Amino acid sequence: MKAFLILEDGTVFEGTSIGSTREVISEIVFNTSMTGYLEVLTDPSYAGQAVVMTYPLIGNYGICHEDMESKKPWPDGYIVRELSRIPSNFRSEDTIQHFLETNDIPGISGIDTRALTKILREKGTMNGMITTNENFDVAEATARMKSYVVTGVVKATSCKEPYVLEPVAADAEVKSIRTAEKTEPLKTQAGRGRRVALLDLGAKNNIAQSLIERGCEVTVYPSHTTAEEILNTNPDGIMLSNGPGDPKENVEVINEIRKLYESNVPIFAICLGHQLMALATGADTYKLKYGHRGGNHPVKDLETGRVYISSQNHGYAVDMDSLDPKVAVPAFVNVNDGTNEGLKYTGKNIFTVQYHPEACPGPQDSSYLFDRFLNMMEVNA
Repeated sequence: MKAFLILEDGTVFEGTSIGSTREVISEIVFNTSMTGYLEVLTDPSYAGQAVVMTYPLIGNYGICHEDMESKKPWPDGYIVRELSRIPSNFRSEDTIQHFLETNDIPGISGIDTRALTKILREKGTMNGMITTNENFDVAEATARMKSYVVTGVVKATSCKEPYVLEPVAADAEVKSIRTAEKTEPLKTQAGRGRRVALLDLGAKNNIAQSLIERGCEVTVYPSHTTAEEILNTNPDGIMLSNGPGDPKENVEVINEIRKLYESNVPIFAICLGHQLMALATGADTYKLKYGHRGGNHPVKDLETGRVYISSQNHGYAVDMDSLDPKVAVPAFVNVNDGTNEGLKYTGKNIFTVQYHPEACPGPQDSSYLFDRFLNMMEVNA
């Protein structure tokens, strides 16, 4: 079946329908990762967006549900050059085509994703429509999509009730975490370490996994949780997760994070959490032209001068001109475009990064940041 991608600027791409055949309007973004398409599809940070994969062949190793970063896929749509319909991988449990169909995600294959990506880089991220209706009207479609705005996605992707993830006995390789809303297998290790409160703003599984592998007990809280609820449990540390959408939309969450900042509890924040902490302490954020999404972004540690290759997924950044050096100072910078990639908060046990140290798959260069967080909790104990 034919499918069409219509961009907000009137550009039309014709391809083949994959997944669901329903019509969708969404923000079109691109990801440069060569692998990890399942992790991209199940990353809550893509809620409200349709993802273009710049790597030309997607789906060749199939779907392995153990690799999912959340309980379901989140993008509104999926756009690829070529879809591999016959995966070759001993771990494969499904095809990407069936996975998209099952989860009602429309997509399109067979288009020139390089040309599409060049448009998004030159003109910036824009809205688009994926449709199988051959009788579409471009003017009518572009008029409809101009009013589309990504809203309410943090609340939509966050868990609805708190739940606890604990390390288990050494002979148990996998523990199923069961609550009223989810069942997810998480690999753990023996021992009981520090107690970490993880504020779920649209968290990837591997954030909690990275803490559990280090022996921590992790309590995951919904995004609407108050600072008092978290602090009353006396956690050893607090994690602010990644998540989707415009950080400035989360006014209530920002107010609660401001209270967490005033506490003496060590805090480590990733991606959206990094942006929300900056907003909570008086800095500003702005939307990037086309964002950073992929597994090969170089970031420089300003203290050591060392460069790390990082996994990233964000469309907003912290404005360095709005940062009060008495509150926080830059800790990492993006080598490609000079945007901020992390902050160290003055006189506080708080550090934040824009990129994903829990990257999976992707470069593991920055996983040491979780060890830094553990050391911070140990010193503060």
